[in-house]
Amino acid sequence: MTTTGEEHTGAGNGPWWWVGWRSALLDAGLALVSAFECGSEGVRFAHDAGLPAPVGVAFGAVAGSVLLVRRKWPIAVVLVSIAITPAQMGFLMGLVGLYTLAASELPRRITAALAGMSFAGMLIVTFVRAHQSVAHGDVPMGNWLVPFASLTTAIGMTAPPVLLGLYMGARRRLMESLRERADSLERELQLLAERAEERAEWARNEERTRIAREMHDVVAHRVSLMVVHAAALQAVARKDPEKAVKNAALVGDMGRQALTELREMLGVLRTGGGSDVRGPAVPLAAVGAAAAAAASRAADDSGGGEGPSLAEIDELVGQSAAAGMVVALSVEGDLRGYAREIEQTAYRVVQEALTNVHKHAAGAKTYVRLAHRVSEIAMQVENECPPEVGAGSSVGLPSGGNGLLGMKERVAALGGVFVSGPTDAGGFRVSAVIPA
Repeated sequence: MTTTGEEHTGAGNGPWWWVGWRSALLDAGLALVSAFECGSEGVRFAHDAGLPAPVGVAFGAVAGSVLLVRRKWPIAVVLVSIAITPAQMGFLMGLVGLYTLAASELPRRITAALAGMSFAGMLIVTFVRAHQSVAHGDVPMGNWLVPFASLTTAIGMTAPPVLLGLYMGARRRLMESLRERADSLERELQLLAERAEERAEWARNEERTRIAREMHDVVAHRVSLMVVHAAALQAVARKDPEKAVKNAALVGDMGRQALTELREMLGVLRTGGGSDVRGPAVPLAAVGAAAAAAASRAADDSGGGEGPSLAEIDELVGQSAAAGMVVALSVEGDLRGYAREIEQTAYRVVQEALTNVHKHAAGAKTYVRLAHRVSEIAMQVENECPPEVGAGSSVGLPSGGNGLLGMKERVAALGGVFVSGPTDAGGFRVSAVIPA
């Protein structure tokens, strides 16, 4: 509360109330000089008061040493300097005390009151001493110069230390305010950096999920059909060689398509679209977008199309029918142009639903319904109960459990509604409505 404007070099590691050893040594030196000054002036005070000289010296030394506690009790130091002003001692203590008082955090009314008292005391004592000197002829000057000399001395002993203390106190408070503001900005920047890292981590996780979903949608359907055709090939290899050759050709075609799409996406993930593997890292968002673009060309053998669309639903259903599924497609309303994301999502929903039928309900009759409405497009894939329990497992198709989750995420991203679950007849139904 009473800290002065001196620079704190060792805050918190000084003795007693000092913030540092440098401040303690400075105050001790000032107190020693003040004690010597007051002690030397105590000789004249003792002579004027009719006291022994040692008493005056001791009194002056004790009074001057009060400057040692100027940082702890600046008011006491100023009051002592005012009290010994009539003895014409303590000039250094008065100057340093007023400076310390003005630079402290004490209310300004206290500083003004004590500075006024010091000014009044100095003015009166100087006037009386100067008048006595002129009256005794010790100082050759006119009586009209006495008030001027007294006023000048009082102002010189009071105004400079007070003004300097006010300036140093304001400067110190400004520096503390700037330091606090810098600390606050540093904390805010650290918080922003942590939030940015969290957002970046969230974006990386989102892109990983997106890439995994694209790879699942692209590869799982074709590989599932390959497994179904391979199982059929194994069953009819000896009974119907012609059908076996046809199934083998289908397996080869789908395998080549799956390898092409997989190689395309892995190439994007490995190089990020560049030829230099050691070049600058490509942002994960760009990799995800490129992987999604590569995955969207799943239905095109050459890889140069615009991605799957609703016009290719017939071909998708035909592939499942060729694999032995009994599937029926019905379309309501007129086909019209939709946004690319909407057509891709609708295609992927039907594709994944048919893949799940191959995996979990092989041999079950399946109905694919597509409805073009005024402001939305609806799709539904429903299969009946498979003819034999466990028929799907005989094909040996593994399931990661992410197909339905991926479909739900795709539909929700476009503001649609996705519902899936078993039917009362023992089958399974997948329904989705996407705003158009």
